[in-house]
Amino acid sequence: MKRDSSEPIQVIIADDHVLYRAGVKTALSAKKDIKVIAEADNGMHLLNLIKSLPADVILLDIQMPIMDGITALPEIKKLCPQTKIIMLTMMDDHSMITKLMELGANSYLSKTSDSEVIYEAIKTCYEQEYFFNSLTNKALLTNLKQRNVSTPQQLMPQEVILNDKETTILRLMCEEKSTKEIADMVDLSPRTVEAIRDKLKVKTGAKSTAGLIMYAVKNKIIEEL
Repeated sequence: MKRDSSEPIQVIIADDHVLYRAGVKTALSAKKDIKVIAEADNGMHLLNLIKSLPADVILLDIQMPIMDGITALPEIKKLCPQTKIIMLTMMDDHSMITKLMELGANSYLSKTSDSEVIYEAIKTCYEQEYFFNSLTNKALLTNLKQRNVSTPQQLMPQEVILNDKETTILRLMCEEKSTKEIADMVDLSPRTVEAIRDKLKVKTGAKSTAGLIMYAVKNKIIEEL
C-alpha cells in the first residue's frame, strides 16, 4: 500500500559489488523522492533484512554468492508481495527476462544503465507496477512468438473489439507513457484513463499491465519492437 506521496520511496540495493552499490546509492541520494534505506550483498542477507525493514522497491542483482537474485525473487514476493523488484544484470537473455517477469519481477535493467534510467524505473514501478524498456519488450515479444508457434488455433482467445480511444490508450501505454502523460495527450482525466486501462484488462483477459503489452504486440496494435 502506497504511503503519503510526500514521503520518499524506500529502496534497498542488493548487489555483491560494493562499488556498484556505492555508485547507485550516491546517484540516488541526489533525488529527494528516493531514500536508500539498506544494502545487501547476497539474497540471504536481503531476506533477513526485509523481515524487519520492508522496502517499496528492491534493486536486485541476478548474480550473487550464497543466494542469487533468481532464487531470492520468489522468496521476496512471499515475504513482501507489495514490494516492487527491479532485476539488475549484465546479461541480455530473453528467456531469462521472461522467466523473471513471470516470477514477479517488475522490471529488468542492464547494470550499464545510467542513474536517470534507474531513477525512472524505481519511480515507474512504484507508481505503475511495471517499467518497460527495450530489454523487457523484446523478451516478451520473443517469448510470445515462440508460444504462438505451439498454440493450437482452437485454444486462441476469441477476438476482442477495442474502440479507437481504447486502442490509442493501449498504444500509448506500450510507449511507456505515464497515466498523466496519456491523460494530457487524449484530453481525459487521469482517473478516466485508469478506468479505461482497467476495462482493457477485463476485455482482453490480461491480469496485469505486462499482459496488456503482450496482447498489444500479439494483435499488432503496436509494431514489433
